[in-house]
Amino acid sequence: MTEPEPSSVAALSLAETATHPTSKAHEQEINPWDVQAATDEQGNILEFDYEAISKNWDTKLIDAALLERFERVTGHKPHRWLRRGLFFSHRDLHLILDTYERGEGFLLYTGRGPSSDSMHIGHTIPFEFTKWLQDVFDVPLVIMMTDDEKFLFKEKLKQPEVYHYARDNAKDIISMGFDVKKTFVYIDSEFFTSGFNRHFSLNTTEFEKLVTNNQVRGAFGFHGSTNIGSNAFAAKQCVAAFASSYPFIFGIDCKTYHRDAKLAAMPCLIPCAIDQDPYFRLVRENCSRMDQPSPKPALIHSKFLTALQGAGGKMSASNPNSAIFMSDTEKQIKNKINKHAFSGGQETLELHREKGGNPDIDVAYQYLTYFEDDDDKLVQFADAYRKGEMLTGDMKKECITMMMAYVKQFQEAREKVTDEVLEEFMRPRKLEWKGNQNPTMRLNNVEKGLGVAEIGLGKKEGGENIVLGPDGKPMTKNQAKKMAKLAEQERKKKEKAEASAAAKTS
Repeated sequence: MTEPEPSSVAALSLAETATHPTSKAHEQEINPWDVQAATDEQGNILEFDYEAISKNWDTKLIDAALLERFERVTGHKPHRWLRRGLFFSHRDLHLILDTYERGEGFLLYTGRGPSSDSMHIGHTIPFEFTKWLQDVFDVPLVIMMTDDEKFLFKEKLKQPEVYHYARDNAKDIISMGFDVKKTFVYIDSEFFTSGFNRHFSLNTTEFEKLVTNNQVRGAFGFHGSTNIGSNAFAAKQCVAAFASSYPFIFGIDCKTYHRDAKLAAMPCLIPCAIDQDPYFRLVRENCSRMDQPSPKPALIHSKFLTALQGAGGKMSASNPNSAIFMSDTEKQIKNKINKHAFSGGQETLELHREKGGNPDIDVAYQYLTYFEDDDDKLVQFADAYRKGEMLTGDMKKECITMMMAYVKQFQEAREKVTDEVLEEFMRPRKLEWKGNQNPTMRLNNVEKGLGVAEIGLGKKEGGENIVLGPDGKPMTKNQAKKMAKLAEQERKKKEKAEASAAAKTS
């Protein structure tokens, strides 16, 4: 965001400012380091407009058709956060489903920039969701702890301090229940100085050469006074999405100079909050230009868990009253929700009984939508609140009970994460996973004009997979590849036609 020229500011006279008072309205601003909701002309904070974010950033909203296919391909009912639209947007999730359906592997990747010694409940959401994805797909996962990023972007933080935060936050993340056999956690300052980062470093250097200062400035709003480390960090977070950055995970020698072409071609899925998307737009724009091209990483975006203070706020580690921290006591949780959780109820008991409350803006209810499994129970709460039958105090009581149980379960798990457990997660090693044990193949049978057909995998004697065509007869590998290629071409044509039609109607 550029500042106005001094001359234009000076040209605004006192008479003009008196006649035309300055509006307090501004649009929502979202980037990886700062999230600000929009305000109206009176300065009131508005809710985040996620559909506008999706439209502006050209992501796709997760719809019922995609969720239906997710369940059919994986055999798992979509997570409650998918069903309720709390993970609301994606880039190329359908391609990950294609990959999984064919029985091919992909990398799961996410991360955390540590800025305090304890995570809050908003921080746990992407990790709980990531664990669920790992359980569903049974794939390798890397978790990047960006202590270097926080040091570069937070002026007051010192390197030893942020490294301590990274270790504590890593233990918090492990407490979510990740399987050490198929999960690699690393702290940047440690991994980048180890003997296992050679291919990561080679990917970083090559990516840095591909990206210009103007691209980085355009993506993140950097300017002339931004430190050079901030500019350079973007490449590290981008290549963290390349499977070829972690050859040891796959049992490949990481000390050789040459990177593995097959790993470079492996897809990646990144669950993250929507404010992290600019990083991955940058890698999606440039990954095909690498000497060993990588596919564009797919993403699933979450909404922000609102601050206790209500609409437009985001939980912040720097404001203890904006969030419930995973280190909070039961008394602290109760006090925070009772004193600070924004209410959607009426000003008086009589008005609430008469007019009812608004669960859509009630923070206690919003938290329940994240952590209550029972869909019917949530509907009952919302209906009773709107009718005035359920009071604000009742809703907060339900929320307090739920939050206490969630934090207590976490704290019990956290006590078991010793330094030795952390070191095992951070040890570079070959991971173990199974992937899709019952692959099928969806191909567009262009030649017969049959549309999308389910292509099953049969078994030869000896257990070798064979691909069955729409007619039920075995296909050769070359035939299957040709069909897949034709299907991909048709998909791209369809997307291009839809984009063209959308442009004409807009």
